[in-house]
Amino acid sequence: MQASAPTRLFGLDTLRALAIVVVMLYHLTIFGELPARLLPITYFGWMGVDLFFVLSGFLIGMQVLKPYLSGKRPSIAEFYRRRAYRILPAYLLVLALYFLMPEWREAPQLAPLWKFLTFTMNIGFSFDRRGFSHAWSLCVEEYFYLVLPLLVTLLMRRPSARKTAATLSFIVLFGIALRAFLVAQYPDEIWTKIYYPTYTRLDGLLTGVSLAIVRSFRPGWWSVLMQRGHTLFLGGTTCVACVVWMFRGNDLGSNTGSAMWGVVFGFPLLALGLGLITASSVSRNGVLAQVRVPGAETAAALAFSLYLTHKEVGHMVMQRFPAVTERQGPLSWLLYAVACISAAWLLHIAVERPFLRLRDRATRHESASALEVEMAKEPAL
Repeated sequence: MQASAPTRLFGLDTLRALAIVVVMLYHLTIFGELPARLLPITYFGWMGVDLFFVLSGFLIGMQVLKPYLSGKRPSIAEFYRRRAYRILPAYLLVLALYFLMPEWREAPQLAPLWKFLTFTMNIGFSFDRRGFSHAWSLCVEEYFYLVLPLLVTLLMRRPSARKTAATLSFIVLFGIALRAFLVAQYPDEIWTKIYYPTYTRLDGLLTGVSLAIVRSFRPGWWSVLMQRGHTLFLGGTTCVACVVWMFRGNDLGSNTGSAMWGVVFGFPLLALGLGLITASSVSRNGVLAQVRVPGAETAAALAFSLYLTHKEVGHMVMQRFPAVTERQGPLSWLLYAVACISAAWLLHIAVERPFLRLRDRATRHESASALEVEMAKEPAL
C-alpha cells in the first residue's frame, strides 16, 4: 500500500516550532547561561536558522511552482504582494521601535536605517553595530523571495530537467567555492564574511526548493520518498550529526581542522540533512508526522513574531527585573519565556493576523490540501 502525506502535517509544525525554540534559546544565552543539559544549544543553536531556510524553500517553492501544474503562469506581482503583507507590517513596526526607542535595543548601536529597509544589513555586517542583528536571516530570505519567481519564470520558458539541475548544482558549487575562497582570504572574519551574507547561505533554501521541484514535477520519485519516512529521518539525522561533529567545541568561527571543512562543506551537508528530515515530516510513516507535539502548532503560528521580538524582550526583562534574572535559575528563564511569548502573541494578534486576513481576502479557495494550508502559513524568519 502506497504511503501518502497525512491529512494534517503535524511534522512541519513540529519542525517550525523546534526551529524557533532553538533559535530563541541560542540568542537568549547572551542574557544568562542555560542549564548544563541544554548547553549543546549554546553551541549548535544557529542550526535552527538553517532549518527555517529549508522549510521556507520547500513551502515557498511549492507556492511558486503550483500554477505551472495546472498550465497557468504565476503572477509575480501577486506573489510579491502576498510576501509584503506577510513580512513588512510586523517587521517595520519592530524596526520603528528599534530606531525610536533606544531602550528597546539589545545592543546600543544599529546599522543605518537604509540597510534595514533594503534588507542588506547582513552585507558588511559589523559587531560594533549589532543591534537587531538577527534580521540578517530575514535579509537572506527576502532576496530569495525576490529572485525565486523570476528564476522560475526564466527556467519555465523552456522547461528542462537537465537545465534546472544544472542551475541548482551551479549555485551550490559556487557557494562552496566562494566559502573556500573567503576562509582563505579572511580567516578571522568567518562570521561576518561567510555566516551572515546572503550569497554564502543559499544551501538550505535551495534544498527546500529542490524538494518542491521533485514533489511538483516528479510525483513518482516523491511517492517513493514518501514510502521511506523512517529512512529519510535516519539519513537526515546522520548528516546533521556529521555537521555537529565538524563544529564540535563551538568552532563555527574557526578556520582550521574539521571546522574549516564544516564552513566550506558543512552548510550544504546540513541543508541536505534537514531537507531529508523535512521530507520525512510530510510522509505518513515519518517519525515526526506520527506525533502531534502539544503546543507545536501555536509555537509555529507565533514563529515570525517570536523571531522578531525575542532578543529585545529578553534585554528589557534583564534590565527591568535584575533581581530575578541575575540568579539565572528556573524562575528567570520562566520570566523570559512568559515575556517573549506575550510580546509575540500581542504582535501576532495586533499586526500579523489582520494583515494576513487582508492578504487572503482576494485569494480565497473553497478547499485546500494539507500542504496548501502549510503553504499559506509561509514560515518566515
